[in-house]
Amino acid sequence: MLRQYELVDRVVAYDPQADEAALNRAYVFGTRKHGTQKRASGDPYFSHPIEVAGILTELRLDTATIITGLLHDTIEDTDTTVAEIEELFGKEVANLVDGVTKLSRLEWDSEHAKQAENFRKFLLAMSSDIRVLLVKLADRLHNMRTLHFISKPEKRQRIAQETMDIYAPLAGRMGMQEVREELEDLSFQVLQPEARATLINRLDQIREERSDIVERISEMLRSTFKAHGMDVVVYGREKKPFSVWKKMERRSISLEQLSDIYGFRVIVEDVADCYKAVGILHTSWPMVPGRFKDYISTPKNNGYRSIHTTIIGPERKRVEVQVRTRKLHEVAEYGIAAHWFYKDRGNHAEASEEFANTFKWLRHLVEMLEHGSSAEELLEHSKLQLFVDQVFCFTPKGLLITLPRGATPVDFAYAVHTDIGDTCVGCKINGRHMPLRTELKNGDEVEIIRSKAQTPSPAWEAFVATGKARSAIRRAARQSQQHELARLGRLMVSSVFELAGKEFSDGVLERAVGRFDRKDLEELLADVGEGRIQAYDVLKAVYPRVRKPKVGEGATGRALPAGERAVKPLVKLDKRMSHGAVQFAEGAYPLPGDRIVGILTPGEGVTVYPIDSEALAAFDSEPERWIDVTWDVQNEEEAAFLAKITLMVRNEVGALGSIATLIADYDGNIDTLSTPQRDRDFYTLQIMLEVRDLKHLTSIMSALRGLSVVNKVTRG
Repeated sequence: MLRQYELVDRVVAYDPQADEAALNRAYVFGTRKHGTQKRASGDPYFSHPIEVAGILTELRLDTATIITGLLHDTIEDTDTTVAEIEELFGKEVANLVDGVTKLSRLEWDSEHAKQAENFRKFLLAMSSDIRVLLVKLADRLHNMRTLHFISKPEKRQRIAQETMDIYAPLAGRMGMQEVREELEDLSFQVLQPEARATLINRLDQIREERSDIVERISEMLRSTFKAHGMDVVVYGREKKPFSVWKKMERRSISLEQLSDIYGFRVIVEDVADCYKAVGILHTSWPMVPGRFKDYISTPKNNGYRSIHTTIIGPERKRVEVQVRTRKLHEVAEYGIAAHWFYKDRGNHAEASEEFANTFKWLRHLVEMLEHGSSAEELLEHSKLQLFVDQVFCFTPKGLLITLPRGATPVDFAYAVHTDIGDTCVGCKINGRHMPLRTELKNGDEVEIIRSKAQTPSPAWEAFVATGKARSAIRRAARQSQQHELARLGRLMVSSVFELAGKEFSDGVLERAVGRFDRKDLEELLADVGEGRIQAYDVLKAVYPRVRKPKVGEGATGRALPAGERAVKPLVKLDKRMSHGAVQFAEGAYPLPGDRIVGILTPGEGVTVYPIDSEALAAFDSEPERWIDVTWDVQNEEEAAFLAKITLMVRNEVGALGSIATLIADYDGNIDTLSTPQRDRDFYTLQIMLEVRDLKHLTSIMSALRGLSVVNKVTRG
C-alpha cells in the first residue's frame, strides 16, 4: 500500500503545481472515514482507494482526479455526504466523487437490473465529465487484480464478463491500451483459465527456446537506425496472453503458426522522422504485404496515431513494428488521460484539438439516447462501436469518413448525415455503380445517390455495421409501421362509427385521445390497428350512450369491430346433453359450414372441435365422450365467428394497408394481427378475422390471393 508521502511525491513528480495540502487532507480524510472496514482479502479497506489513486498517478492525471480516487468510496460506504466533500475539497471534486458513486450503485444493482439499462445510465453519468470514467476504470482495474479473493465463483465470473464486455472496450476507446490489455487478460484468466494456462505454458517454452530474442532484435533495429544517422528509442515486448489468443481465434491458426507474438516500438523526434524510419525499415528488410497501416495521417477514433508495419526482420523473423513520436507514444500509452497532462503543461488548445476525436464515439452514443433508442439497442450499438477495426473512405469532395470494418455505403451515408442516409437510393464506389450492401475498403471514394421520395428500407438493417445507421433504420421502420397501423386503425374505427350511424371525423375522434391517455390521434389509431385498444371502445369514449352495433345495421352492414363477438358460438346439442357449458377448443376456429364434433367433460360441459382436428386423436379410446353437434345460426343475424388465416406477404410499403382495405371491402373485420416471421423480401402475417361463415371466409381468402403483394394464403 502506498504511503501518504509516496503518493504525494508521485503526483508532484509529473505535476509540480499539484495541491499537496489537498492531497494530504484527502489521504487522511479517507483513512479516517473507512476506519476499521476490511476487504475480502482481509486488508484494510482504505488500501483499495489508495491503490486506485496510485493507478491514476501512473496515468499522470490532475490533482482533482487523484483526490477523487482517494475518496471515491466514501459516499457509498461511509456516512460522508456530497456536501461535506464539497466543503472540504471543492465543487469539482464533489461532482466527480458523486459521479463515480452513481456508477458504483449501478454496478451494485447489476444482478437485479438489466445490464442494458445500467449501461444507458452509465453513459449519461460519465458524459458530463470523462474523468468519472477514468476513476471508474482504475477502480475496476484494482478490483480485477484482487478478484481471486472473492469466494463465490459465479460472482467472479459475472464481474469478469462485465469487465470483458464493457470496461475493457471502453478503456480501448479511450486510447488506454495498457489498461485495456490488463483488464482483458485478468478477465481471460477467470473466464477461460485452462486455455490461458495452456497458452502461457507454450509461451514460456517459446521464450526458453528463443532466449533473449526480443533484446537481440531490439539491438539490431537500433544499430540499423544508427547506421542511417537516426538516434531512436526501441522498445520490445511480448504480447499479452489474451491478445495472442484473440489473434489465434481471428486467423484460425495455432500458436506455432503465429509469428508476431512480439511487438516493437520505435520512438522518434517528430512526425517527419516517423516516415523516414519506415523508409529505413522497408529498405533494410522486406515488408509483409497488406500489413502497413498509417494511423498518423488517418488517426483511429480514440485519437491513436502511429505507423504500423510488419517486416521479415532480423533472424528471418516476422517483426511487427510501431513507429511514432514521443508525444504520440504518450497518447498511445495514456489515451485520453494525456489530455489533462498536456492541459496542465499549458498546451490546452493543442490538446483539446488533438483529443476532440476521442470524444466523438461518446457524443454519438449520447445522441442515440436523445433519439429514444431502447436500452437494449443502445448496448448492442455500443458494443458494435467498441469492438471494431476501421476503414477510411472519402466523399467526392475529399472529406475523410472513418467507418468500422465491414461497413457499407449505407453506413457511409449515415456517417455523413442522417438525412443523406434516409434518402439514399444507390451509390457509386470509385466511380462505378455498386449495390448498397457492398463492403467498403480502405481508400474507397463513395458517392451517395439520393431521392426525396426514398425512405429507409428495413432490409438495410441486415447488412449495416454501424450503430448510427442501424438506429436510424429502426427508427424509420417504427415510424412507417406506426403510419400503417394508424391507417388500419382508422379503417376499423370508421367501420364501427358507420355501423352505429355516428359522425366520423378527426375532430370527433380528438375527444377520445385524452380519454385513452395518448399524445395524439395517430398514436390512438395506431393502438387500435395493433389491437391494444378496441374500435368499439373508441366509439363508446366519444358516444357513451351508444349501443353495440350489430351486423346488418348501418349503411354498409360490415362486420363487427375488432375483438367484439356478437354472440357466443351457437351449436345445437344432441339430446344426450342436457346441461353444462358449450365452448370452442382453444386454438380452434371452426365456422358455420365446417363439420364439427363435441367432446363431453363431466362437470365442465362440451368442447367443440373441427372434425379434422388432430387433437381428437386423444379421445379415440373414449367414444362415450363424443357428442354430435350441429350449427344452429339460421335465425341469428348478429352471429360473428373468429377465423385464423396466414399470409405470405411481400415486404413493401403499403402492403398491410392493401390487405386491410380488401378485408373491409368484403365485410370482414380484423380482430388481431401479428408478424411471427420477417425477412428482407417477405414476411408472414397472421390475421384473426371476424366472419359470418365458411363461405364468407372463402370469398375473402380468394380475393386476397388476387393481390400482387400476397404470395400465399392459408387457413390456420
